[in-house]
Amino acid sequence: MSKPPVELLAEDLTDMGGVYCPNSKADMKLWNSHPRVFLDVSQTGQIKCPYCGQEYRLKAGEAGGQHH
Repeated sequence: MSKPPVELLAEDLTDMGGVYCPNSKADMKLWNSHPRVFLDVSQTGQIKCPYCGQEYRLKAGEAGGQHH
């Protein structure tokens, strides 16, 4: 059973327009998490973690990666 996508606001992203997985917004428990990876959400507005398959997407109307 797959988890629903995690909707992100621009303020949830790093200065580079990405997010780290595992992520607390995905309700992941520390004891069963994978290595921390950076996922660039700003390129397409959504991305899937290669380790766990959790999908992250920008909420409609939000933009990321505008700091640099």
